[in-house]
Amino acid sequence: MPSAFLPDRAFVRIAGPDAEHFLQNLITTDLGALAVNELRPGALLTPQGKIFFDFLISRDGDGFLIDIRDDQLEAFVKRMTMYKLRAPVTIEPQADAGATVTWDGNGDGVVDHRFTLAGAQVRRQPGHVDDAAGREGYDALRILHGVPESGFDYALQDAFPHDVLFDKSGGLSFRKGCYVGQEVVSRMHHRSTARRRVVIVSADTALPESGTEITIGGKQIGALGTVAGERGLAIVRIDKAGEAINAGEAILAGEVSVALALPVWSGLSFPTASEEA
Repeated sequence: MPSAFLPDRAFVRIAGPDAEHFLQNLITTDLGALAVNELRPGALLTPQGKIFFDFLISRDGDGFLIDIRDDQLEAFVKRMTMYKLRAPVTIEPQADAGATVTWDGNGDGVVDHRFTLAGAQVRRQPGHVDDAAGREGYDALRILHGVPESGFDYALQDAFPHDVLFDKSGGLSFRKGCYVGQEVVSRMHHRSTARRRVVIVSADTALPESGTEITIGGKQIGALGTVAGERGLAIVRIDKAGEAINAGEAILAGEVSVALALPVWSGLSFPTASEEA
């Protein structure tokens, strides 16, 4: 059973009588839809609707376990403590360092909903499990299924939840009521103004390094994120990409000709000229 250890992850447990109510009013995930033994993406947004912190969240007894980048843990705990005020909620960083991911089998841990949507069984647990490999296999798996992660595919405070498919992956709710930044992302959703999306990039030769611009006719429409050989992820303007695909124009990553595909599980397609009009 393939596995990977991700050393750059940390954990914080949020519990107490009001933990669910407290989080439900702050983060993008609808906790009412979060099943036991399931992991979903989530974010705390800026008032302008951009991703301030992103994480994965699961139920943990009478509370919730948040799996977050280790370089964001301290700031996240500080921010959540500021929101807590006198609510009967505890916010406790955990001792576990790193996370282990397993796939193509019945390993331990909670099921990652992002991959379930793509038809893959992926589990995740805190800490290092013996024989877990490096992250290369996991990154290749993310690319195959179009699952982005901050720090590799987008920068925090630069992306909207729609950009990274949270509206499709169970990380963004439009029905649960208000939370920080909700008005902006709700307006984007209902006006269909989301034009930047995650795509799977492929080429006949090795792709250039992460950060390389993706261009059409010399104009940038995005940049490469995670790269593994001839495949990678990128966030691009899908309206511009759709125009180029329909017109048969070349799309380049640096000097390499590439093809772009939206993740099948997202249900999205590149807009046509008539749809844009």
